[in-house]
Formats: sequence, structure tokens, C-alpha cells
Amino acid sequence: MSLFAALRLPREILFGVGQRHALASVASRTGRRALVCTDARFAATPVFAEMIAALEAAGIVVLVHDQTLPDVPQNTVAVCVEAARGFGPDMVIGIGGGSCLDMAKCASLLLAHGGALADYYGEFKVPGPVLPVIAVPTTAGTGSEVTPVAVVSDPDRILKVGISSPYLIAAAAICDPELTLSCPPGLTAVAGADALTHAIEAFTAMRRPGDPELAQQHVFIGKSDLSDQFALHAIRLLSRSLEKAYVDGSDIDARADVMMGALAAGCAFGTAGTAAAHAVQYPVGALTHTPHGLGVATMLPYVMTYNRRVATADIAVVGRALGLDPAGVEDDETVADAAIAEVCRLFAAIGISPTLAGLGLPEDRIDWAAEQALGIGRLIKNNPRSFDAAAMRGLVRAAYDGDLAASAL
Repeated sequence: MSLFAALRLPREILFGVGQRHALASVASRTGRRALVCTDARFAATPVFAEMIAALEAAGIVVLVHDQTLPDVPQNTVAVCVEAARGFGPDMVIGIGGGSCLDMAKCASLLLAHGGALADYYGEFKVPGPVLPVIAVPTTAGTGSEVTPVAVVSDPDRILKVGISSPYLIAAAAICDPELTLSCPPGLTAVAGADALTHAIEAFTAMRRPGDPELAQQHVFIGKSDLSDQFALHAIRLLSRSLEKAYVDGSDIDARADVMMGALAAGCAFGTAGTAAAHAVQYPVGALTHTPHGLGVATMLPYVMTYNRRVATADIAVVGRALGLDPAGVEDDETVADAAIAEVCRLFAAIGISPTLAGLGLPEDRIDWAAEQALGIGRLIKNNPRSFDAAAMRGLVRAAYDGDLAASAL
């Protein structure tokens, strides 16, 4: 097979302990007036005050919006943008978890192009460049600092919706593991499980022929040689350190591994895309109001089992990246089974629910959830094994019951 790859990333990625101190220098090369999007919790911390003081000392005028809410309700973006228009920012800095970074992306979009967020739902709806975004994550999971996607919640829609465009990729991502030291164990687990799901779904995604129009017509294009390298790096780092970071949040080496794993997973799925685990989480999350990372992680072993029939070799590679079969002597089928078992073990160790029933999905909504998941074409088309309505209902039922074997049917 001839090599094909595509990758879209920020112009600058800075990673390492203390890299947050580069924010003022990076911002100074970007503009002079910064809208800073964060949430109330992080805005009250000394480290946030230190970062703002450094920006101001560099001659940058700052307007802080510290009212970002989880899942970025659509109307809150309009409030932020309305307050910022008179200020006239020439860049937007997102500091916080994935919702803060998505708020920054959405604000930069509306400040540049106007209209309503709903005008841009879907792929390639953004007409041109947005205000430059500098993304500074304080959690390790979503990968939003490097991806072309912003996810919001819309009161007119049951499911969360996404805006996908290369124009939404941050100009710079500054990733400092010290900013994650304050993450509690539950958030560390859910975010890290989200990152591992990103990486595994990106690596096992559909591989498509390298048509020159593929990346021009789709934001998520399936796995490629470059996305695979990022995905495997993420899997190696997360498998060795996510449980450690969950058990001991002060372990800076583990925190660095997990943050780098989340970053690398974002680099992978930002082009490759995700698949069925994410598709099922959209309706399940809407019904149960559980964190996104928790839902996708609950689904991942079932989706891996469903896909094993057509993706045994890829799942075996995942298993070896997880640290299984280090001598490379086992056959692919054995290692693929071990990979699924190891994902189950790791997620159980960090408190991830093994069933959709445990997330609170009502049994009488299984068919509805399956129908909604099947309709999310941009994710379902990325899955290596195709679905029909019966197969999707079977997958959701298996995940509800905790019957891993049934998800292989």
C-alpha cells in the first residue's frame, strides 16, 4: 500500500513543565488586545492571576471572561462575544479545560464572522480565518488545544453539536503539566480515559484511499501514517501513567505522560477522527448528563470487541502499545483479545463504569440511543466495521447489559 497521510495542527506547540510562562511571549507575537476565556474556578487561582499579570506586563490589554460553563451552552457564547465586541480583541486565549478552549474557539469565530453559532454547525461551514487562538489546557483529555473542532450544547437540540473546520485550530498550544496537578482523581480519570479512547479510535479508524479531494471535503478522513504515529505514542504514554496519575495526582512525571498522551491523541483524532464509541456517547450523554469522557470510555471495550472481526491486526498493535506481548511472539488474535481485556482492567481501576446501565441510561431508551448514534454519519462512517440498525441496537444493548461477548455479534 502506498503511503498516504494528512495532518492539521497549530503553528506552534509548546509542551513541558513551566511552559505556561511562555504565554506572554507567544501572545506578544500574536496581538496587543486579548480576550481571555476561562471559568470561575480557575480564574480564582493564584496561577491564573500570575498569567494575567505577565500578559499585562508585556503590554497586552486583557479582558477576562470567566463564566465558561461545562459543555459550552450556545447562549453563553453570545454573551461572551457581546461583551467583547466593544473591547475589540485581536486574539483569544483559552485557559482551562476543554470547555474553556471550545469557548475561545467559538468566540474567535463569532468575533471574526458574526452571525449565530448555528450557522456554522457541521463541517467546513467556517468561511475563513478566525481571530488567532492561544490554547492553554489545564486538564489532560479533550485534545481541544490541537483539534479543528468546537463542541457546544444547543437548547434547541437534544444532542451536543460540533463545529468542525481547520480554521478553528489554535494558532498556538501551550501545554504545562503543572497546570493539571490540581485536577481531582475523578476528573483525571474521565479526561484521561477520553484521551485513550481518542487514540484507540483514531488508530482503528477506517483507512481510505489517498484521493486528493478527501481532506478537502472532510475534516475527519480516517487513519493515516502520520495520525497512527501520534495515536500509538498516546496509547503508550497513557497506558503506563494514567493509573499512576489517578492514584497520586502529585506525580508530575505521570501528569506529564498523561498530558502528552492527551495532546498526541488530539493530534491523531483531529485528522483521523473518532468512531462508534463517540457516536453512542452523544445520545447517552444527552440522556444521562454524564461527562463525555466517561461515556466514550464505557463504550470503548464494546466497540473494540465489535470491530475485532475486521480490525484484529490493528487492535493487536494497540495491545502491543499497551505493553502487552513485549517480545512480539503471540499471534494477533491473542494480543487483540488481551488488548480489550487490558482496556477493561485499566478503566475499572480508575472508576469508569463498565455498563451504560451504570451511567443511568433508561432501558426503554436503548433503541432511541441506537437510532440517534447510527445517524451521526461523520463518526459512523469512520468505524472500521459497518453498522446497520440491528447491529447498533445490539451494541448498545450489550453495553447496557455488560455483555462484552454479545457486542461481537
